[in-house]
Amino acid sequence: MKRPRTPLAVVFDLDGTLIDSEALVKEAHFAACAALGVTMTDAQFLSLVGRHREANDEQLKGYYGEEFPLDLFIAATRAHVGDRVAPLKPGALELIEVLDEFGLPYGLATSSRRPWVDRHFSAHGLASRFAAVVTRQDVVEGKPHPEPYLLASRLLGAAPCDVLALEDSHTGVRSAHAAGCMTIMIPDLLAADEEMREKALVLTSLRDIAALLADRT
Repeated sequence: MKRPRTPLAVVFDLDGTLIDSEALVKEAHFAACAALGVTMTDAQFLSLVGRHREANDEQLKGYYGEEFPLDLFIAATRAHVGDRVAPLKPGALELIEVLDEFGLPYGLATSSRRPWVDRHFSAHGLASRFAAVVTRQDVVEGKPHPEPYLLASRLLGAAPCDVLALEDSHTGVRSAHAAGCMTIMIPDLLAADEEMREKALVLTSLRDIAALLADRT
């Protein structure tokens, strides 16, 4: 288990990578669809994972028709989540402490919007620790376009080739890889396929990354 080279910065994805939110989001999506009288399959939900809301809106209209009430769907998902907060993924705090120990700056590149990020950063005491935060609202093109990782790299003062990107979704891996980052995939709801293994080093948890970084020889 070798990394290509020592990174100068690290960029986390949020949902499914830093926080264990995908199960909560799935529950909310299924409940919203049921309230609107339609059914969402596991495969349909998985097609939305890692993508930004505008892309998911088009996907939902493809499934349920152009007249699908997206505003009601979004309101219903938010109502179902309420004020709940997703927990951090196992090993997240340990990895952050390793990055602090090594003096490696770290940031966030997410398809989620600022209020969702702020809720979780506040709940987990992360707001003052991340040197850069890139949300969907900070870029023109969302994942799988490379713009989120290019912007995060620039804000961290590192060339993308010197940035280690941490992702859980196929969409996110494609974004980070296209930006030229060293990419690690830690699968959550989506398994790693041949394409993912070509574009990323596949590990099982954030704890593996801490061990990888600790081996600085």
